[in-house]
Amino acid sequence: MEAMEGDGSEGTKRYSLKPSRINDEDILICVDIDPQCMVEMKGATGPNGRPLTRLDSIKQAIILFVNAKLTINPQHRFAFATLSNSVSWLRKDFSSDIDSTMAAMRGLSPSSSPAQPDLTNLFRLAAHEAKKSRVQGRILRVILFYCRSSERPQHQWPVNQKLFTLDVMYLHDKPGPDNCPQEVYDTLVEALEHVSEYEGYILESGHGLARVLFRHVLVLLSHPQQRCIQEYVDIPKSIAKKVPQVEPMATEDSAPITTQ
Repeated sequence: MEAMEGDGSEGTKRYSLKPSRINDEDILICVDIDPQCMVEMKGATGPNGRPLTRLDSIKQAIILFVNAKLTINPQHRFAFATLSNSVSWLRKDFSSDIDSTMAAMRGLSPSSSPAQPDLTNLFRLAAHEAKKSRVQGRILRVILFYCRSSERPQHQWPVNQKLFTLDVMYLHDKPGPDNCPQEVYDTLVEALEHVSEYEGYILESGHGLARVLFRHVLVLLSHPQQRCIQEYVDIPKSIAKKVPQVEPMATEDSAPITTQ
């Protein structure tokens, strides 16, 4: 903000924001398809009555996110990839067509065997696409849905190349002898800070509740160029039941005094 001299009364200053352009987004959504994506969620069932898996819930969350994002600005575009040991394109062409998103979600399926994840190729693809987006006056964001509780992703990426913004949605098990979600989370935070051009957000849930995933994904609707740092984010707020205010009854001591 800048001070506007002489605009206030009695020597006060008025502040205003300089106008700036908010770019349309190209959003690359990458889904971890490790077998851990098939862990069942709690309290959520599909049309066939079977419990939803993490992958089922992620698909629903992505469709919710894309619909909401296009409602905000129909010029945003989306492409999709999967992560196993490395990254593979699921739908390479960026599109604003919701039918393209639906088709991509139908094509999502889990990997049959676990593998050590490497994010280097994801960052390489994102940097390549980010350069093309910039030519068109757009910015690129990567949203990674990560599902592994014991495998820390690796990457090799130069510190001075920040061409896109990375968001992470991390679904994991509770800590136990066979997993280390805190160490995985810390590694994801380091990767996010290492590559992000604007403020990237990382959100996590170990509760296994689909509604928590949906609530977190809606936070990611925020545009990277309009974000505060994550520690200041206080949404979504919990809905607390408000106790109705009771008007105090007038007593002899509190009754107003009238004069004739």
